[in-house]
Parts: sequence; C-alpha cells; structure tokens
Amino acid sequence: MVDPIVAGPDATSVIVPAYNEAAAIGGVVSDLRSVGRWHEILVVDDGSSDRTADAARAAGATVIRHPYRKGNGAAVKTGIRRASGRFILIIDGDGQHRAEDAPRLIERLNEYDLVVGSRSAATQANQSRRLGNALLNRLATYVANHPIPDLTSGFRAANRDILMEFLHMLPNGFSTPTTTTLAFIKAGYSVAFEPIAARPRVGKSKIHLMRDGAKFFLIVLRVVTVFTPLRIFTPISLAAVAVGGGYAAWTIATQAHVTNSSVVLIVLGVVVFLLGLISDQIATLRIQSRER
Repeated sequence: MVDPIVAGPDATSVIVPAYNEAAAIGGVVSDLRSVGRWHEILVVDDGSSDRTADAARAAGATVIRHPYRKGNGAAVKTGIRRASGRFILIIDGDGQHRAEDAPRLIERLNEYDLVVGSRSAATQANQSRRLGNALLNRLATYVANHPIPDLTSGFRAANRDILMEFLHMLPNGFSTPTTTTLAFIKAGYSVAFEPIAARPRVGKSKIHLMRDGAKFFLIVLRVVTVFTPLRIFTPISLAAVAVGGGYAAWTIATQAHVTNSSVVLIVLGVVVFLLGLISDQIATLRIQSRER
C-alpha cells in the first residue's frame, strides 16, 4: 500500500501571478524561499512592461512570461498547468501576503482540499473595499449555504488534481479566487479559511471597485447556478408569487376583481421555479457525469 503524500513545501508548487510588480516581486520570492524548501516557485509574468521578470528571476524563481497581458486568472491557469507539485500555493505578487503564513496553509491541506487565507477586515485595503468585500461575502455565504469570511483572497492552497477539475471554469480576470472557492464548496470538497493578516500592497491596485465589483457579483451567480441553481431561482420565484398573490388579494378586497398584473406575476413565479427545476436537473446530471 502506497502511503499518501504529506502536504508540505517540498511537495508544493508556488504560483505567483504578477503584472508590473517589479518593486515587490523580488521580496515576495525571497521571503517565500526563507520559510520553506518549496518544490518550485513559478512567477507568471502577465506581459509586464517593467522589470518584473528580471527581478523574479534574480530572486530565484522560475519565470513564465505571457507575450501580452491576459489577466490575473489566465496567469494562475498558466501556473497550474506548468506546476509539477502535488499541491499548489497561490500568492499575489504585490507583497500584501506574509510568506510566513504559507506553511500554515499548506499544512492544513492534510485535512482539507482548499485552504483560503482569510484576511481580517482591519487589514483589507480601504473602507470602500472592505464594504464591497463584506457584501460579496454575505451574498456568497447565502448562495453557497456555507460560511465564507473572505471570498476574494488571492492567498490560497489547494490539491492540484482538484484544481484541474475546475480549470475550464476559471475566468481570465480577477475572479479566480471567487470561482475556486465557490466551485470547491458546491462540489462537496472540504474548504477551510485560515485567519491571516494582510499588509498594504506595494504600488497601486489593479482592481477597480465599481467595474470589478459587478464582475465578482456575476461570477458568484454563475458558479452557483452551475451547481445549485435553485438557490437563485427559488427566492425569485417566491418573491414574484408573493407580490402577485398579495396584489391580487388587495384588488379583490378593494375592487372585486383580479388585475392582469397579478396574474402575470404569479405565472412568472411559477415559470421561474420550473426553470430552476430544469436547471437543477441539468446541474445534477453534469456532476454525475463528471464523477463517472
């Protein structure tokens, strides 16, 4: 009988997606090397116009370079495909995550399939960013039916084989953490959130609250409808039926008839629920087909 591989730095490929992070990437790689003997450290330079690749290579990382900018998620996917370790650690290249927290995340992979570095609210950027993240966390907690204290953290460790299952779902933009967290939870894998403290990033953030916040919201809905669509369709259906039924009761009591608007709302609620049932059956068949 072959003994299972123990999760540790020597069995872990570190993936660092980076775009114009020349000021921080050398320190990130050096700090990582100081806390463990990693299987490999892969810096994926996403078409940077500065000396990101040179700084990463000088610090001791293996550099994979995109010929042009494809997006943070595309860089992560490139790293996952090229990685040869049994486990994967993903860490941002902007210096906000502490390398000393990395072995703690990896160690928990002996029990969990995905471990997310959960930042405390006090260490998450500015007030508007903290508010946006809090709203996303609440939405994700509801639709996933699982507590999610930090949906968008880019600091995470996972089993590479399981990550490969969801590679086709990962977007090329900044929503990779959101997608992986929800996909692992809804597919029934074990997910843990390990408390960490983040530092101010080096340089300017490339995420814009208004533009990317809407994308994160849509990603949450898309992933949940892939696995458990009734979590989305049922509340909409019930709301439409409740409003239509309530309006019908009011018009019967005050005007002695039912309006067309009431009928349309009730029918809409029924149709939405039936669409949810069909979507749920499709999702179930998809999951069963993958498992076979």
